[in-house]
This record gives sequence, structure tokens and C-alpha cells, in this order.
Amino acid sequence: MLEVAVIDTAAAAAASLEPTRSRLLAELGTPGSATSLAARLGLPRQKINYHLRELERHGLIELVTERRRGNMTERVMRATAQSFVISPSALGGVAPDPRRGVNEFSARWMLAVAARLVQEVGTLLDRSARAHRPLATFTIDSELRFASAADRAGFSTELALAVATLVARYDSPQSKGGRAHRLVLALHPSITRPAETATPADTITPADREN
Repeated sequence: MLEVAVIDTAAAAAASLEPTRSRLLAELGTPGSATSLAARLGLPRQKINYHLRELERHGLIELVTERRRGNMTERVMRATAQSFVISPSALGGVAPDPRRGVNEFSARWMLAVAARLVQEVGTLLDRSARAHRPLATFTIDSELRFASAADRAGFSTELALAVATLVARYDSPQSKGGRAHRLVLALHPSITRPAETATPADTITPADREN
């Protein structure tokens, strides 16, 4: 079972988002059969079987084993991943395109860039799996608190300069044996309250009010 899998078709995305199938995917983090799932969810086994077939058809669950139960064969299934991410490619023509409206200070452009990241890494993961070759990636996830808006602006300026310096040092566009890589950096406020208790003011920090 994979830690995370990317759903890249509209049909598979729809299958994963249907309420009963979404619940089945969550339950199948550990192997189960239609009989055991029917008991847990309080639904008829025939209905569970129908949903399992649809999930299997889209590669969201897989067969673990088959076993005889009286005069029937019981299929034990499990999810193909612990969690799933839906790629923007599943949205077709309405998928965000970060090439439109480039603005490094726009939160919506940040979303478009993040969406492209999901789509491209999902594609690369699929290709590396089919080629049986590892995928070279590097990720940093950090959190920090700024004392003021001026500190945040100063950090952003220094970070941009540091990245530009590193890019200039290591970028080798004329290298015939090299391979292009994409670098993405993002800085945004942390979410400090659950959605049900958040207010519009929660998107503005004391540091922001200094501007």
C-alpha cells in the first residue's frame, strides 16, 4: 500500500468523492470484505459489493486474497493507498494554470502553482513506478513566527536573494547531460483555528495590521 496516491482522472475522482465509496476507502486502510464492511457500515452486502467493484475498476482498491465461505468466494480488499490527492488534471480545461496572471504576492497564484506541483509530481511518480526507478525529490516543510510585517518582508527579500544566488550558481542550461528541475517556495500564514470557529479576522495577523 502506498502512503499517498494521486487520482488523475475525472471518473476516478468522482468515484472517490461519492460518500459511500469515500467511507469505504477510509475503512479499507485495513483489509476487509464486503461482508465485514456491510456489518460496519450498516448497509446491504450487495450494495457494498457494487461500490467495491467501482472502486476497484478505478484502481482505488485492490484484491488482497480470496477465501471460501460456504458456497461462495469472499474477496478481501484494501485501499491502494493510505490517502489520496486529486490532481488538477482531473478537472480538464478548468484546471488552474500558473502561467496565467503570474503574481508572486497573489495567494490564488500560489494555489495554481501548488496545483501544478500535485499534477507534475503525480505524473512523475506514475512514470517512475512504471520504469521501476526512484524519483529524486527534496522537500522542506517549516513554520516560523514573525514579530512584525517588516520582519516578514525582510525575510521574503533575503530568501528571494538567497534562492537567486543558488540558482545562478548551480543552473546549467547548456549542460547536455543535465536535467531540468522545478523549484517551488511558498510562504503563507498558518491556520490557527478549526474551520468551524474561524472568523474573517483570522486571516489577518497583528503583524499584518502594521501595514
